[in-house]
Amino acid sequence: MVAWALLLWLAGAPEVLDSAESGFTVRSTFQVSASAEKVFEKLVDDVGKWWDPAHTWSGKSENLSIEAKAGGCFCEKLDGGGSVEHLTVVYADKGKTLRMRGALGPLQEMAVTGTLTFSFVESESGTTIVLDYRVSGYSPEGLEALAPVVDEVLRSQLGRLGAYVEGQ
Repeated sequence: MVAWALLLWLAGAPEVLDSAESGFTVRSTFQVSASAEKVFEKLVDDVGKWWDPAHTWSGKSENLSIEAKAGGCFCEKLDGGGSVEHLTVVYADKGKTLRMRGALGPLQEMAVTGTLTFSFVESESGTTIVLDYRVSGYSPEGLEALAPVVDEVLRSQLGRLGAYVEGQ
C-alpha cells in the first residue's frame, strides 16, 4: 500500500483538466533524470516491464507491445491466439512525442475515442514526461464521472514508467 501511494505521489497530483458529459482531459507529469530519448525507448521497447498487468486483458503485461510508427499498434496478445488493439500510433517522434488514438480498457465498449499523448521535455536535470489523455464520445451515463478514475489509472501507469526508467 505504501508503494502504491508513493507511485501516485511521484506521478503528481491528480489533474483532471476538464470534464463534461461528452468527454474529459486528464494530465499527469513525472520527472526523471534520464534523457528524453532513453525515456521514449523505455516507454516503447519495454512497455511489458512497466505497465501494470492489472490493466491488461490477459493479466500479463509481457503480452504488450508498441510499434512506434504511424499506423503502429499498442497491442496485446491473448492466450489462445487472440489479440487486443489498445491504441493506434498516429505520431511518433523519438525523444519528443508519442501520440496514440483509441479507447483504453473498459472505454473500448463505449462509443468513445481518446488521444493519448506522451511528450518529453528535456532539461539539464533530466526529462519531464507529460501524459495527456483526451476522451470524447457518448455514454448513456455521461463521461464526466469517469475522468477521476481514468486519471488515477494513468497516473499510476506513468509512475510505474518513471520508476522503471529511474531503476535502469
